[in-house]
Amino acid sequence: MAKDQKDDSVRKHVLYLLREGGAHMSFEDFVGSFPADLCNRKIDGLPYTAWQVLEHMRLAQWDILEFSRDASHVSPDFPKGYWPDPEESGSVALWQKTIDEFRNDLKQMEALVEDPATDLYARIPHGDGQTILCEALLTADHNAYHLGALAVMARIVKSGS
Repeated sequence: MAKDQKDDSVRKHVLYLLREGGAHMSFEDFVGSFPADLCNRKIDGLPYTAWQVLEHMRLAQWDILEFSRDASHVSPDFPKGYWPDPEESGSVALWQKTIDEFRNDLKQMEALVEDPATDLYARIPHGDGQTILCEALLTADHNAYHLGALAVMARIVKSGS
């Protein structure tokens, strides 16, 4: 297989993970099935609501995207800068705002991966060994991890409504 064909194949596989989920549910499947009015429901034993987890996903994805394309980007402090304040309440409006911003950043990460001018394997000059391929896979992996938690949270909040 020629290098261009291999690159195209890798790009398609990564885009599939980012968009459709592969072995896990997609972002769109989750947000399409979660009742927005329950996004701020507290669950016994958990320190966060569904909106707080979704907002965490958005913040982390945004940071990965900006790191991937902007040498002047400064990541937030970890872990505090990657989560909303524990006392911050979600709402239907904030839920939708988080979804819209998450989708926008995800589309931008997809565009970066999809662009044939992007060298997926080149080290990001301002990083310490990361590549665009690594960062795109990190995005897919992080999103999948938290979508799994959100799927469980959805079952709990739906059963208690």
